[in-house]
Amino acid sequence: MPDIKTVGIFSKPDVPAAAGLVPKLIDWLRGRGLRVRCDAETASYAGKCDGLPRPDVPEGCDLVIVLGGDGTLLSAARAISGREIPLFPVNLGGLGFLTAITIDEVFPELERAFRGEHRVGLRKMLEVELVRQGQMVAHYEALNDAVINKASLARMIDLDAYVDEMFVCAYKVDGLIVATPTGSTAYSLSAGGPIIFPSVAAFCITPICPHMLTNRPVIVPESSVIKVVCLAQSGAAFLTIDGQVGEPLLNGDQIVCRTSVYAIHLIRPPRMKFFDVLRAKLKWGER
Repeated sequence: MPDIKTVGIFSKPDVPAAAGLVPKLIDWLRGRGLRVRCDAETASYAGKCDGLPRPDVPEGCDLVIVLGGDGTLLSAARAISGREIPLFPVNLGGLGFLTAITIDEVFPELERAFRGEHRVGLRKMLEVELVRQGQMVAHYEALNDAVINKASLARMIDLDAYVDEMFVCAYKVDGLIVATPTGSTAYSLSAGGPIIFPSVAAFCITPICPHMLTNRPVIVPESSVIKVVCLAQSGAAFLTIDGQVGEPLLNGDQIVCRTSVYAIHLIRPPRMKFFDVLRAKLKWGER
């Protein structure tokens, strides 16, 4: 890890545990001569730093600490916007597949990271383009997934899927998920998709409640370009990125997904391996 001089902090709002941790954390960092940049949520807990808009927090940072759950981490990943800044994810409660560091471990693991005794996992992101009438009208970077869902009152929607211009399927579904390995333990898992080891270079296309029960999840190479054509009525389907941002779709819209040039650098506790996380979070049996 490079010499750390500036640390950013993102926090989940309205979490009692953060109210006790944030002031101690900021004092601990500043006591080591480090500059601290906080988002508005962190500033509300601390009263010791000015809150910044989330996209501005990573500017000039050498490390970003994320206090919350996987949702807060997803928001931080998009805010980093391609910068190769290590993320230090702290779980403040909840499931948290990605935020594996507990509150009790924060300061020992920070000390370990500052000494260079940490592990960093690279998590590739998914580039998503919304193409309308031949023109790209929106661009996103996703850590977990891109999801085309039916709108709240819509019936099933019709979607055509292609991989490298090869026709895959005419889906009649509640929705379709294009997930990264990181996202394979999120919405895709709930929809019956497989768990993909983080270093596997692949994407998973997972149908949500398909009309044809033979429509099953499909794993394709990371090098693939996945195109989904929305054949639903305008406004009957919605594109969502990482479950947090997105927009309504029009009939004929194309959602094009490919591997991003960006990756997230995720600090992992040395004691915690991927299958340890699965056993802990999914309550798998221990020997």
